Amino acid sequence: MNNDNNHADSSRENNVEAPNGKGSGLNDMDALSHYLKSTAGAREGRAIPPLEKWHPENIADMDLIIKANGEWWHEGGQMTRESLVSLFATILWKEENNGVIEYFLKTPVQKIRIQVEDAPLLINDVGIVQEDDMSWLEFTTTTGDVVRLDNEHPIILKAYNPQSNDTVNDAVSTEHTLDTATEAQVRPYMSVRNGLMALIGRNTFYHLTEIGELTEHNGETILTLHSGGESYSLSMPVN
Repeated sequence: MNNDNNHADSSRENNVEAPNGKGSGLNDMDALSHYLKSTAGAREGRAIPPLEKWHPENIADMDLIIKANGEWWHEGGQMTRESLVSLFATILWKEENNGVIEYFLKTPVQKIRIQVEDAPLLINDVGIVQEDDMSWLEFTTTTGDVVRLDNEHPIILKAYNPQSNDTVNDAVSTEHTLDTATEAQVRPYMSVRNGLMALIGRNTFYHLTEIGELTEHNGETILTLHSGGESYSLSMPVN
């Protein structure tokens, strides 16, 4: 039944035309917000639309950037309406062409190109949930995604190299990072959906070190986490 509903939603949304006026299409904040709310259809709550089924040919640009600390900025000002940010996050889309990664806000009628400094999503909470006598580590992003640690959603550590023009933003974002060095930072990330990665916030990662098991091996500190009956190990960076 859910698949039928998704198909019906997709069909309705593919028949909706982009708003007219000034040739801006949906790359206007108010127009995009109104469009998303008006085409929600039968989806309940914060459902992720079937982005993989949408193939719009029209591409536009929006002056919107997701900062390395997870903040969304539009035309030089921070977006403070959490409900609007969460709404836009449901249509985040990632594409890679010839080694170049681009991010979009994707609708059935138009893709709006945006800029992302690091990861497009930020995890700010983790907890242990019990289901069918099984323990899971469950993560929540600031924009409402909920994902469990498993083989399809692993945690990885990789270096983040901020650009020179990100220095001020990085200074603001240190509370969200694992390492506050101004050069290369090793940060923890988690796969969420549609190829999108989420940065695990600093406080959340520290909580993970309390939940998991820390051991020493060959001079390295190993963090072992248990979720869904499986064990996952991370080699901690040397600070």
